[in-house]
Amino acid sequence: MLVAGLALVLALATILAAWGFELIGGYVPCPLCLKQRIPYYVGIPLAALALWVAAVGRVTTGRLLLFAFALVMAYGCYLGVYQAGAEWGFWTGPTDCAPADTMIRNAGSLLDTLKTTQIASCTDPALRILSLSFAGWNAVVSFVLALVSLLGALCIKSR
Repeated sequence: MLVAGLALVLALATILAAWGFELIGGYVPCPLCLKQRIPYYVGIPLAALALWVAAVGRVTTGRLLLFAFALVMAYGCYLGVYQAGAEWGFWTGPTDCAPADTMIRNAGSLLDTLKTTQIASCTDPALRILSLSFAGWNAVVSFVLALVSLLGALCIKSR
């Protein structure tokens, strides 16, 4: 079940990179960026479970889990393409793209709140690497994960 192991490692590396850019690099993720992490949070346990059940001889169950992983990653690809397209101006992005906790609770501290609140835009990429933003790279990685997992689920032979 090499495919499940490869999917697991690549998905883990991708989410760790996202956390690294946020926690170490200081890049503030927008709400849509955070939504793009959900397929990884769902998919990583699916890939780990697929790897484990295949290792204990339940190949058919492993194939089903890999197929589920492929569907989850296809959704992640959709989210990445949506945001990358909005960044390039191909279509409009979400209208509610601001951090959830920007509500002013005390009028006396309005200026302090405005000074400390970081609002990340869903349509302005924070960084481009080889012409792709974080969302663009997520679309590429999610597509590769979905494709490899789907092919793996379809091609694995039962014992």
